[in-house]
Amino acid sequence: MNITLALHRGALMCGDRTVLVCDGRKIGWRELKTRTARLAGALRALGLAPGERVAMLADSGIPYFEFHYAVPWAGGVMVPLNIRLADAELVDILNDSEASVIIADAAFGDRLATLRRGATTLRHAIVVGGAPEALDYEDLIAAAEPAEDVRRRGEDLLAIMYTGGTTGRPKGVMQSVGNAVVNLLAAIPNMEFREGMVYLHTTPMFHTAGSARIYGTTTALGVGIVLPRFDVPEMLRAIEAHRVTHTLLVPTMINRLLNSPEFAKTDLSSLTNLSYGASIMPEALLRKALELLPNVRFTQSYGMTELSPSAAYLQPKYHVLEGPLAGRIKSIGQPIHTAEIRIADEYDRELPHGEVGEIQVRGPMVMQGYWRQPELTAQTLRGGWMHTGDAGYMDAEGFIFLIDRIKDMVITGGENVYSGEVENAIYEHPKVRECAVIGLPDADFGERVHAIVVPHPGEDVTAEEIVAHCRALIAHYKCPRSVDVRHESLPLSATNKILKTELRKQSLAAPAGK
Repeated sequence: MNITLALHRGALMCGDRTVLVCDGRKIGWRELKTRTARLAGALRALGLAPGERVAMLADSGIPYFEFHYAVPWAGGVMVPLNIRLADAELVDILNDSEASVIIADAAFGDRLATLRRGATTLRHAIVVGGAPEALDYEDLIAAAEPAEDVRRRGEDLLAIMYTGGTTGRPKGVMQSVGNAVVNLLAAIPNMEFREGMVYLHTTPMFHTAGSARIYGTTTALGVGIVLPRFDVPEMLRAIEAHRVTHTLLVPTMINRLLNSPEFAKTDLSSLTNLSYGASIMPEALLRKALELLPNVRFTQSYGMTELSPSAAYLQPKYHVLEGPLAGRIKSIGQPIHTAEIRIADEYDRELPHGEVGEIQVRGPMVMQGYWRQPELTAQTLRGGWMHTGDAGYMDAEGFIFLIDRIKDMVITGGENVYSGEVENAIYEHPKVRECAVIGLPDADFGERVHAIVVPHPGEDVTAEEIVAHCRALIAHYKCPRSVDVRHESLPLSATNKILKTELRKQSLAAPAGK
């Protein structure tokens, strides 16, 4: 199955029926296919060679849909860029991927000059809405000849999705067309997608989950309602106005939705299916959601960028508090049809049911590897199993229960933050002698980034100073939301590693505000 098949099929079967709505603009299936073919033609006319990378820096919208189809249509490889990253981080990704073309929203046009100065392989910049010294997106599409679809399939590289790293070097997850196809075919039954459904795209399309839903909803012949960025009042208005039936939210979004003053005033009767994932769902929040949305069927998905992104689902039938199927809402679900999941010890030996170890996955949803990082790829995929770095256990029926993350990763508001990257930024402060970064529970974000900082003797530093320093170096969402400044050395293990488990205990026991 080639990745563009859904667009060909939709144009054939649905004709001029609406497929996308964004900011009051509607686009039909045939028009989407035509624009996609023309954008692919424009990319080829700019010299895009097979396998070359095309980056995108934009809010969610119709151009992001066209990007997801036009780049593989032209034979290229997508590199979606996280709009929340600092320019220096984006330059690192552009250089690592050797992107030759970048497409951007006009809102990011003022950043292009900086990116183009730092990115050595960029030949062309295309801007939606126009910008100085850049090609205009709509003009290019209007002038281009439609390209023939190369129909990328199987192991053809579809995208390089960048995720954080503990070493400071970006990790480019290589997702193939086959990875994406397996994911969409698993999503359609588990998320109960159907023809004519109205899906609200709220997760950013630079993220693997947002990207996956583009392919899943079009394959199911659904209608997409796109929010450029997540906003609770806008989301509620969109559900009511467009009679939305399906959507995907991270737990933070669900929490804000349920606590919005507009929630009780909005007609949500059309909403039938709500999927969630990306971070641990607090049980109290899930119970509240089940109570306040009694007619909605819930699905949890478990995965990560390296799993393209899902390998397990907790189906709607298990989101109940009573009856024979109750008792599973703490689980992250069971493996999809094509996934093998096991729990293994530190020596990669499979553990019996009920014992806690690392969650490991193998199957056609597992990434091809990390872009140009063969050693890291070999380590992560050793023995043919994707080592997730998540700790959990499995019961006798294959339900998986996530306990903690083995890696020092903090998931805040659905975004992955690696503590080593934040620590590297903090250590650049001239007054800092030692530091450690951990995740602490947060009512709004699920977890918050918390830093423990020890200044050099005779020096002092404030929490505000540390946060401001980090904001100049890394994306704001990665910066600490709380800082504990201490003047005694941090506890060390026998191998002279900072004992983060002890720091976490101390921080949880500390008075509020520490």
